[in-house]
Amino acid sequence: MLTITPIGRTLGARIEGVDLSRPLSRADKAAILRAFGRYAVLCFPKQSLDPVQHKAFAREFGSLEVNVAAGHYTVPGHPEVMVLSNIVENGKPIGLADAGQDWHTDMSYSEPVAFLNVLQAIKVPFRDGVPLGCTEFLDMAAAYDDLPAAIKMRIEGMTATHDFNKFWEEMLKRPGTQRKPLTPEQRAAKPPVSHPIVLTHPISGRKALYCTVGYVTHIDGVSKAESDELLAVLFAHQLQEKYKYKHLWSEGDVLCWDNLWTMHNAVADYRPDEHRHMRRCQVMADWVFSPEAKALAAA
Repeated sequence: MLTITPIGRTLGARIEGVDLSRPLSRADKAAILRAFGRYAVLCFPKQSLDPVQHKAFAREFGSLEVNVAAGHYTVPGHPEVMVLSNIVENGKPIGLADAGQDWHTDMSYSEPVAFLNVLQAIKVPFRDGVPLGCTEFLDMAAAYDDLPAAIKMRIEGMTATHDFNKFWEEMLKRPGTQRKPLTPEQRAAKPPVSHPIVLTHPISGRKALYCTVGYVTHIDGVSKAESDELLAVLFAHQLQEKYKYKHLWSEGDVLCWDNLWTMHNAVADYRPDEHRHMRRCQVMADWVFSPEAKALAAA
């Protein structure tokens, strides 16, 4: 029997009693969908998924993305399953080592945007019995709720431009990065896109800030000075500690998070010889906005 146990102040829940290597029942899928709208970050402990099973579970909630810059950092034969790892074999990295290492919302630079990340922990680094490489999250629905009424009125109906290259260029500045500048073809495949600054969640109906630090370059339709001023206010507001939840990984965790109302950051507090190895699927926000998804969540 599926059980849901909250584990954070607002974000985070542990879900047990379900084997993700098998197809979900309708009742379990509905319960999990509602949990995304309530807790955003869901941990399914002690799971074991091969790449086919990983994709099958992720596809329960939408279509899967093939990352434009993933290159060879995917499971062979499974381009939808990206490898996030600092392990080097035969002189070559087997995965992208610095993925997610700053505050951002995945796929906000795309149309459609992403609904879920689905990560499976294959290897987790430990030091002195403490797990390293945690993933932090920020609650953007709570951040929106706390905004002054005047700012809520000001940003209602506004849009902002998100650019994949902004985050990529920041990662290129880091010492020892494996990344290379995006090719013209990669840039063309992911041109800048605009999204509303205020997003209404399709399952919970709550409003959230959708103005990610990692990818937003400017607010549309206003001067650069006004855009810079307002973004500085919004970025400082949403990065407050009170909105944060931290997940400490265990091997076998399948961690899923809702990108529609969170930002996340992968903490790089481990050495190259302390190995961290994850597999990831990205679920796009196509199905979750459908009448079918809304009907299932209401079931």
